[in-house]
Amino acid sequence: MNRFLFLIVLLLCSQSLLAAPKVLVSIQPLQLIAQTILGEEGTSEVLLPPGGSPHSFSLRPSDSRRVAQADAFFWIGPDLEVFLQKLAERKPQQSHALQTVSGLELLYYEDAHGHDEHELKQHDHDHPPGGLDAHLWLSSHNARVIAAFMASEFARLQPSAADRYQTNLQAFKHELDALDEELSALLQPVRSKPFFVFHEAFNYLEHSYGLEHRGVFALSAEVQPGARHVQQMRQTLEQAGASCIFYEPPAPPRLAHSLAKDLPVRLQELDPLGSKVDSYPALLQSMAVAMQQCLADL
Repeated sequence: MNRFLFLIVLLLCSQSLLAAPKVLVSIQPLQLIAQTILGEEGTSEVLLPPGGSPHSFSLRPSDSRRVAQADAFFWIGPDLEVFLQKLAERKPQQSHALQTVSGLELLYYEDAHGHDEHELKQHDHDHPPGGLDAHLWLSSHNARVIAAFMASEFARLQPSAADRYQTNLQAFKHELDALDEELSALLQPVRSKPFFVFHEAFNYLEHSYGLEHRGVFALSAEVQPGARHVQQMRQTLEQAGASCIFYEPPAPPRLAHSLAKDLPVRLQELDPLGSKVDSYPALLQSMAVAMQQCLADL
C-alpha cells in the first residue's frame, strides 16, 4: 500500500512538472508577451475584456476567482490598476506587479513639457505631476525585461520547459532588435512634425523613437472644459499649423472635432492596448505606422 501511494505521489509530481503554468494577465499587451514566451507550452488569458480600461475597470466576482486560480498573475501595478491591488495582495507569491521589476526604464509625469502645455493642460486625475507613467509596456526595452521576468517565472513553475522558454525569449529579443531599427528609420523623417494627445499614454513610444508631443488636452471625466480653456486649446492648434491629434479608441473625444474644425488638423486613433493585433511587435508597429502616416501627410 505504501508503495502504491508512493507511485501515485510520484506520478502527480511528474505531471506537475510537465503541465504548463496557468497564466493570467491584466491587459492585452502583457498577454501578447506572455504567449510569445509560453509558445506551444500553454495558453495565457487576459483579465480585462476588450474595451475595458485599466484606469476604471470594476472587478466582478468571476474575475476574483480567475486571479485566485492562476499559477501566475501579471499586472502592471497600482500606478495603473489600483483596483487590482487588494486582490493581488491575497496571492503575493503568484501575483507580480511588473512596474517593480528590476531593469525597467521608467518615465514620470512632469509638471509640463513646456509653457504651451502648462497653459492648456487641466488637472489630470489619472496622471498627477511627478507620478509614474505606468504605460511602460510601450517601450521595447521594457518588453524585453518583462519577457525575461516571465520566462524565469514560467521556468520556476515548469522546470521541464525552461530551455524552450529561453529559446522563445531569445527569438523575441531578436525580433524586437530588428523592429527597433525599422521603426526608428520609419519615424525619423517626422520627428519634428507637431502633434497633440488627449491622454498622456504614448510617452514611452515617443521616447523610444525620438518623438515628443506638443501638448496634452487632458480632461477629467468629471469636469468639462470651460470656454476659456477651449479657446486656449484652439489657439494652440492655430499656432501649430498643420498637425495631428492622437486619441485612443473607440472614438475621438467630442471636443476633438470642435477643436479641429476649419483647421489643418488631422485626427488619428492609436490603440496602446492592442485590441486588434496578435503579437507584441505588431502592437508597436501598428502604432508607429499610424503616427507616421498622419504626420507625413502634414
